[in-house]
Amino acid sequence: MTLAAAGTSTRFEAFGSEHLVLLVVFAVGLVAVVAWGRRHAGTPAEDRARRGFAVALGLVAVAMQTYQLSPGDFDVDTSLPLALCDLATVFAVVALWSRSWRATAFVYYVGLTLTVQGVLTPSLGEVFPHPRYFGFWALHFLVVWAAAYLTWGLGLRPTWRGYRFTVAAVLVWAAATFAFNVAADTNYGYLNAKPASASALDWFGPWPVYVGVVVALLCTVWAVVMTLPWTLGRSGAAGAGTSGQAPVRERSRRT
Repeated sequence: MTLAAAGTSTRFEAFGSEHLVLLVVFAVGLVAVVAWGRRHAGTPAEDRARRGFAVALGLVAVAMQTYQLSPGDFDVDTSLPLALCDLATVFAVVALWSRSWRATAFVYYVGLTLTVQGVLTPSLGEVFPHPRYFGFWALHFLVVWAAAYLTWGLGLRPTWRGYRFTVAAVLVWAAATFAFNVAADTNYGYLNAKPASASALDWFGPWPVYVGVVVALLCTVWAVVMTLPWTLGRSGAAGAGTSGQAPVRERSRRT
């Protein structure tokens, strides 16, 4: 679907020409933020750049949330910031502003899996130039870019401590959101029912089996693919006692 044709469609078309253009922008942005971060990591310019990024992301998030809570757009099923990607946006702002290891870990694990999934396989009911269209792409892009910037740009590496924090935070989110869904008859995070249309969740069994399978799958990917390689590299370098580049040390500032 092209931008010109967007006005005649009622739903964004995944893997159409417009989506492919957006994916190219997304990929170029990933490379750019990592290169940008490496240029100023550990220098006096870092705080200004990092916090400027935090303010930009925060302004986009506030603007989008304000719109979704406005009387003309509000829908209790979709307008509240209760999705895990919404939480990742908040953590991204905190991580960028403060270098908090907890917030950085959450953005790394959630942003580079679930938020990336939203970019690659978008479920978007609005098309250009609807405000939700801009909000969806801006927030998804910026959160993933923030994760890449913090990890590969500034060198804030994943740790098992960050992994454990993220798993615990996601479990707390799941319990709280499930309770809200029951009380308000909503389905944020698809914790209480599968989507009405076909989705990858159909592969994982009926409710509530698919919820447990998805959580277990995420925890496994985060541990084996996204944490273990980093920690093995650090352990090997420390054990060898080489004079190579030391791993970047996390700052212990608290949020």
